[in-house]
Amino acid sequence: MAKAAIFFADGLEEIEGLTVVDLFRRADIDIDIVSITGKKSITGSHHIVIQADRLLEEMNFETVDMLILPGGMPGTLNLGACEPLCRQIKLFNEQGKYVAAICAAPSVLGQLGILKGRAATCYPGFEKKLSGARTEEVPVVVDSNIITSRGMGTAIEFAAELIALLKDRETAEKLKKSIIYN
Repeated sequence: MAKAAIFFADGLEEIEGLTVVDLFRRADIDIDIVSITGKKSITGSHHIVIQADRLLEEMNFETVDMLILPGGMPGTLNLGACEPLCRQIKLFNEQGKYVAAICAAPSVLGQLGILKGRAATCYPGFEKKLSGARTEEVPVVVDSNIITSRGMGTAIEFAAELIALLKDRETAEKLKKSIIYN
């Protein structure tokens, strides 16, 4: 069974993080909300308090198939400043394992140099932070093991694409249909 970890920092965009968690759990994909703050209680950019499943220090990255970064400010900056997480992102990329980011969070991948020569998307205005990427203005971009998305309004498409990669396209499409979002 596939397993994912989504990393929450104070100031995250709640919809981007929680939509992924909700849809993964509906699809029966194991996902942990991981706090990088040293405490299990995280406060989003809109003052919504979220309880993490575990702390970064408790993570066994060898059991995880995908790392996911939600956007939001200053959440994205906090993720990018977290050296242990950034080391794991680079390692996952080197191993060809999935790394996904939405909204401003693809800028973390850009700062780590893993978007060079790849197609990617992000929240409008962050394109310059995707160092060396070929940017596209579409809801979700999959380039090998790197998946990026534009923002809160694309969170369902983003989560569905991740589900298609970890489980199957049929499950992803069934979930999208059941939500009635477009």
